[in-house]
Amino acid sequence: MSPQLIRGNTAHAGPFKLVPNPKARLKDQFCEVARFKHLSFRTETTYWDWVVRYLRFHKDYSGVWTHPRALGSRAVTPFLTWLATTRAVSVSTQNQALNALLFLYREVLQTPFEPGDFVRAHRSPGVPTVLSQDEVRDLLGSLTGKYLLMARLLYGTGMRLLELLRLRVKDIDFDRGQIVVRSGKGGKDRVTVLPGSLQEPLQRHLTDVRLQHERDLMEGFGCVCLPGGLDRKYPHAGREWGWQWVFPSTSLSTDPITGRIGRHHTAETGLQRALKVALGKTTITKPASCHTLRHSFATHLLESGTDIRTVQDLLGHKDVSTTQVYTHVMQRPGVGVRSPLDNLSP
Repeated sequence: MSPQLIRGNTAHAGPFKLVPNPKARLKDQFCEVARFKHLSFRTETTYWDWVVRYLRFHKDYSGVWTHPRALGSRAVTPFLTWLATTRAVSVSTQNQALNALLFLYREVLQTPFEPGDFVRAHRSPGVPTVLSQDEVRDLLGSLTGKYLLMARLLYGTGMRLLELLRLRVKDIDFDRGQIVVRSGKGGKDRVTVLPGSLQEPLQRHLTDVRLQHERDLMEGFGCVCLPGGLDRKYPHAGREWGWQWVFPSTSLSTDPITGRIGRHHTAETGLQRALKVALGKTTITKPASCHTLRHSFATHLLESGTDIRTVQDLLGHKDVSTTQVYTHVMQRPGVGVRSPLDNLSP
């Protein structure tokens, strides 16, 4: 039995929904709907991992695997409560699990979702870790090669790590001194600044990447995956220079969806490990990571007098209240309060 398309709420309105083949395995049904909904492969695999954990949680209690349709959506409540109370997960992790199970029941199984009241994870108040400019200089000074360029781009542009890794050649505008960040958090595009000091080293890096791409083409490879349905609309665009990754992997791999052999972008773990090693070579005691460079970018811009709305646009924040958190870690937060201790005579 093949999958079918049906209307959403009424016969005259609402989006189409895919009814997967009921004879297929649950994982095959899940993947079929996820790709129909254009979920990224990363989101698809993450959501499926949560489904497996959810089913394993109930198997540990009953001793047998039970289909989620038989469990019903009410079985989600004890699982989410267990995540908060026993596993002590963060708010974002619990919400991710909830979103995965919501997708399972509503989109894949096409059943009502009523999880009931569950214990929510506690979000502890805090401020982001920010490095001083001297600390950023020391950290960057402990990096070399490609990872130095990547770290400088993170600090110089305020991009997230995945946004950096998913950069394509066409997204860098050297003439205007800007970078277009495609499908950032929330699926939004935005424009951020390209530091002038990085133009020359980035152009040298791209020269090496282009030589590698030309070698791949000569060997019958050199085709990258394209977003959405562009692979079908423009079947040869994946071999064009503009669509190539700015930071490609050093080795070829097989695309898990298309089965095509090509060169994906470099993995997250490469820069993360390099940054951790570099941090150990400095005297910095703060728990810095790749995302710390984004926090530092925003804070240092505000300290230099940049308007908070401009910083909000560069970071891609939906609400300015999200950007305001950086005012709490500035060297002179607010209006620059002077401590009364400094007014005491010696």
